[in-house]
Amino acid sequence: MTKPVARKKVLVTGGAGFLGSHLCEELLKEGHDVICVDNFYTGSRKNILSFQKHENFSLLEHDISSPIFLEGVAEIYNLASPASPIHYQADPIFTLKTNVCGSLNLLGLAKRLKAKIFQASTSEVYGDPEVHPQKESYWGHVNAIGIRSCYDEGKRCAETLFFDYWRQHQVPIKVARIFNTYGPRMHPNDGRVVSNFIVQALTNQPLTIYGDGMQTRSFCYVDDLIRAFLGFMKTQTSLIGPLNLGNPTEFTILELAEKVLQLTGSSSSLIFKNLPSDDPKQRKPDISAAQSFLHWQPTTTLEQGLEKTIEYFDQVLSSENILQQ
Repeated sequence: MTKPVARKKVLVTGGAGFLGSHLCEELLKEGHDVICVDNFYTGSRKNILSFQKHENFSLLEHDISSPIFLEGVAEIYNLASPASPIHYQADPIFTLKTNVCGSLNLLGLAKRLKAKIFQASTSEVYGDPEVHPQKESYWGHVNAIGIRSCYDEGKRCAETLFFDYWRQHQVPIKVARIFNTYGPRMHPNDGRVVSNFIVQALTNQPLTIYGDGMQTRSFCYVDDLIRAFLGFMKTQTSLIGPLNLGNPTEFTILELAEKVLQLTGSSSSLIFKNLPSDDPKQRKPDISAAQSFLHWQPTTTLEQGLEKTIEYFDQVLSSENILQQ
């Protein structure tokens, strides 16, 4: 018989975003009281619509770069940050403030409440890696003054703050480095490759490939990632990370484009454009630590995940067309 999960008050920042909304939904299923904090810079009220009236759910519209005052919170998941290049480069100073000032505010809250706090870090801390696949011990190859630096360095600084709060104030932390994740509730115009390709294929536009398409990524379906988040937070206090969380199966961007065309049945062509500055050529996680400590690994194949994501975007685009008529 499965032991019931003890009910807790859980704070999820960025809770109306792609990952945050899925996390809120799973926490509610576990029976927790969930406080969703979001400033709706990239999050959407549509993402939380299906459970916004749940008796254990509350929404607080707030920007974490300003202090937040709450009581009784036992766990904090910090997922607040623009995560796609289009969004985080649109206002790089805001991105840095969210990651640095926001982390300081949440760590201060965790310290005062003696709450456990999870940091959604990123594979971008490895930059354009010179080591492949990337282990947690790799220090990275990051351009500190490039156009992507607001996000890369913001997340790196946030990791530093988390570990310093752990060392100096014994704040219980969990730091996860998230690799490319996709699935329903992605923003249609976020500029990330999976959503780009699917939207372009469904609207019969050419699929835009930057560079020659031979750069690689590893794509993790959202359900697999959220399962890892929850498992990580339930581990003993001594396991703090950082832990790579992602799918180690590697695909070229060209392979992804061909798979999307196949699954959508689209006749879209491919067009090639120059690769953006500092765009990583390879990205693949070594998840041996997560496999060992969490007994976790992704189970959703790329084809299975893309089918669900295509179905979601097909519904979104169809509803948008109806509204425009």
